[in-house]
Amino acid sequence: MIHFNKTTLLCGALLLAVPATNVLAGEARSGYDYIKPASRAMQDDDFENPGMLAVEQGRALFNDLQAGASKACADCHGIDGTKFIPASLARYPVYDEEAAEIVTLQEQISRCREANSGSQHLPIDNPDLVALETFVRNRAIGEPVNVQTDGVMVALLKAGEELYRTRYGLIDMACYQCHDIYPGQMIRGQKISQGQANGFPAYRLDTGTITTLNQRIQQCLTSMRAEPFAADSEEIRQLGLYLMSRSNGLKIETPAVRY
Repeated sequence: MIHFNKTTLLCGALLLAVPATNVLAGEARSGYDYIKPASRAMQDDDFENPGMLAVEQGRALFNDLQAGASKACADCHGIDGTKFIPASLARYPVYDEEAAEIVTLQEQISRCREANSGSQHLPIDNPDLVALETFVRNRAIGEPVNVQTDGVMVALLKAGEELYRTRYGLIDMACYQCHDIYPGQMIRGQKISQGQANGFPAYRLDTGTITTLNQRIQQCLTSMRAEPFAADSEEIRQLGLYLMSRSNGLKIETPAVRY
């Protein structure tokens, strides 16, 4: 059973009482702009950024031969991923025409490992897979997010936007009500951001863990007292795709530091 108090239930009502500041097209701002100066300094310093621990864990998994595997990721992609093309990494999630589905960077890493090295299957958001995703995404740090928005993606992005605008849970709020209407407003001692995805996987100070975009979506739904989408569901793929497309043009910050 989920327990909540009056403060939680009144949260949405209090938020709607403050002036709205609608986000206009072309004004995408990273969550970096909304965090405290101390958190920005932490993100900017690789020695202080706690998310870099996940990068180093991913680096070890990437470079070393894993149990049961015929080769390491580095055997194809270069030591420390030197053969990766940052612009290609910045395109994820992508649409796999052969499989007829959305494929996230995490899922592509898992598929590549299994198909090319015989590595053991890792389920979505397995800690080792999260570390690998964080390491690989970090190879494209500073590259602008560039998710495809035309062709087959049009219908998928529309489905994701519908999820973004759907009201959820006992609080009866939609994602856009916080992130499109009230960015910059304070709630529970923190500024609301635009909900951009360019920093994920990100280190969350609130939980003390590296967090994928999937997990952040699930955490938000839980905070709205709603049943979160499963990590392997079509809904979370569509919503994640839409959120990442909203970040087009913003530079990849993985691992970002967020509250």
